[in-house]
Amino acid sequence: MSHFSLSRRAVLAGAATTLAAPAIVSQTTLARAEAPMMGMSSASFNRIALGDFEVTTLLDGQRASDGPHPIFGQNQEAEAVAALMEENFLPPTRTEFVFTPVVVNTGSELVLFDTGLGGDAGSLTQQLAAAGYSPEQIDIVVITHMHPDHIGGLMTGGTPTFPNARYVTGQTEYDFWSGEDKLTGPTERVAKLVQSNVTPLADKMTFIGDGADVVTGITGMDTAGHTPGHMSFHLESAGQRLLIWGDVANHFVASIQRPDWHVRFDMDKEKAAATRKRVFDMVSADKVPVTGYHMPFPAIGYIDTRGGGYSWVPASYQFKV
Repeated sequence: MSHFSLSRRAVLAGAATTLAAPAIVSQTTLARAEAPMMGMSSASFNRIALGDFEVTTLLDGQRASDGPHPIFGQNQEAEAVAALMEENFLPPTRTEFVFTPVVVNTGSELVLFDTGLGGDAGSLTQQLAAAGYSPEQIDIVVITHMHPDHIGGLMTGGTPTFPNARYVTGQTEYDFWSGEDKLTGPTERVAKLVQSNVTPLADKMTFIGDGADVVTGITGMDTAGHTPGHMSFHLESAGQRLLIWGDVANHFVASIQRPDWHVRFDMDKEKAAATRKRVFDMVSADKVPVTGYHMPFPAIGYIDTRGGGYSWVPASYQFKV
């Protein structure tokens, strides 16, 4: 007999085991506890190397709301905006805002760009702690512009959140919002927040314009339109570059694929559109990565112009290899 032959006893034993298996599996399944739902979550910070710099983006907060229309595409029909969202696998009538301050460690200074929502709405100090920093370590706070979601975290309980910092912002931006005439009318809400959060720090501020340095390797760039003195900041270290563009674009589809579409938050809508196209052309031509305050977290990516338009390409492992 071949050594591969099975005895009748072995066959019957195997059949018995097979018949018993479903009962065993069933008992195991019934005994297993179901895992609880944990709820949605996302990372609170992301850190990359840029030459000799470290760049950390911090998720201060995120909010869902109706939209994007009419916040984005104010000069368009709602159907056109909804269609663009669906083409990009996004909900046609719901949108999300994220708020992303940036910390740059140059090796000698710790520089924070924008300070988030502040109060109960923001979580900047918690995210700083998660990333390994404390407010006392911040050497310089740079403000791209003075909308509330960028200056809300400057003060905590009426005292400076970053007690050892000096401050840098655009001269044009500060002059506009600090004027007494802005304390009434459509500028009232923002001007009053500037009065409480920014003006008390003015004696520690350096006011700059286009092309001025914050520190070596960080240079201001005029990107007005969203606000009268909005600035972006160009980083360069060991031959690597990155642009912190603040609110040049506020939606990674609507503002980038359709830069001419009006945005509710842009104070000069035509100038903001022209600025978007100018910045997009610059960073795409040189393949410069950018971080945008309202881009999908971790808010670092590129602008692609293949196909004749503009599109957002999230960064992946470019800074890791």
